Amino acid sequence: MPCEPKSARRARLLVSAALNTWDMDELAEAGVQVVAELVNNAIYHTRCRVVRVLVTRPTEGVVRIDVADNCRDTPELGDPDDECEEGRGLFLVEALSRRWGYDRKRWGKVVWAELEVPAKC
Repeated sequence: MPCEPKSARRARLLVSAALNTWDMDELAEAGVQVVAELVNNAIYHTRCRVVRVLVTRPTEGVVRIDVADNCRDTPELGDPDDECEEGRGLFLVEALSRRWGYDRKRWGKVVWAELEVPAKC
């Protein structure tokens, strides 16, 4: 996807479609918020021209959302004051996911978050 604001919407639609296909609608709200934050971070904090979004199920109980860009700068939790309107995106990702992190690549990085699939009765 192009590294531009409208790609966050495309990424949300992609995650929503994947979760719907897997009959995991209960994760949709968290999933679309997580991917939007990760894509927006790539857009506003790197000089990338494209981002790649990947949604996978590495195990039955986990959905993983990856956002790749060609910038090697690593993401860090911000330390915004109460008046600041920015810098809370990764706190939100951390709150909504079971864990998150990044993998450095020679061409850039992949920032990822894992969502836990609730057990079905």
